[in-house]
Amino acid sequence: MGADFVQLSLTPILIGVLAAVACAIPGNFLILRRQALIGDAISHVVLPGIVLAFLVTGSLGTWPVLAGAAGAAVVAALMIEAIKRLGRIEPGAAMGVTFTSLFALGVLILEQSDTSTVHLDVEHALYGNLESLIWLDATGWESLIDPTALTLMPPELIRMAAVTLLVGALAAVFWRPLKISTFDEGFATAVGIPTRGLGFALVIVSALAAVAAFDAVGSIIVIAMFVCPPAAARMMTDSLERQVGWSIVFAALSAFLGYVIAGYGLTWFGIRAAVSGAGMIATVSGVILALACLFGPHRSRIGAPSAS
Repeated sequence: MGADFVQLSLTPILIGVLAAVACAIPGNFLILRRQALIGDAISHVVLPGIVLAFLVTGSLGTWPVLAGAAGAAVVAALMIEAIKRLGRIEPGAAMGVTFTSLFALGVLILEQSDTSTVHLDVEHALYGNLESLIWLDATGWESLIDPTALTLMPPELIRMAAVTLLVGALAAVFWRPLKISTFDEGFATAVGIPTRGLGFALVIVSALAAVAAFDAVGSIIVIAMFVCPPAAARMMTDSLERQVGWSIVFAALSAFLGYVIAGYGLTWFGIRAAVSGAGMIATVSGVILALACLFGPHRSRIGAPSAS
């Protein structure tokens, strides 16, 4: 049983947890800035960037994918700003137009391109590749201290761990200017904080997290993790520091419970079947948000929390 779990479930769970946490950290600031739809937009607009990067380079390696997705994220940010200014419409509408248009473009390119040689299609874009990220070379828990076995772990785990650490480190380094500009943009500008540049950097970091997670978990989990754990955490506290901590806990819990329920939940009722891990993780995150809305100590608060 232990060997089967390490081979088939350990690495997908770890990748899911890391992807959820990487998206939840910047999601807190997007929620408080009333820009939650940017996370949704990013998770959609990376698709045409990834597809075009593959068609140009013929590779789904880390750097081509990151370059293509980052380029798409920059284009999306510029499109949102242009639509807001030229059309004089509210930001939510501009984001909605941008991400639906670019995602539809990505789907069209996918359907008209020969991507049969790699695992890149519409279903993969939505649901990811989580269940296939197994560690067949593991023999049991002892493989975690076996250098040879560790080198044969899915590369997505290493990539996701590195991106999660990078996102956490950037949030820690720029915590003070992010916090000040999130709660009082006018004061931040007055004291010399480059608020526009910081906001654009937040979008880029969010895009980095989304790109790293996209291949493994698909757009469904990316969208859910940008919004649900931070929103649930908002109901638990009025402190930004504690909110980020709660969001990390909720993100990790959603990924762990969602994958376990997807893989083993139906067998508890005598049904030998499994459901989508990505779909169940997103569902669990939604359930946690619903519970926080119903029972969270700060569920009745309106507006942003204090900067304490």
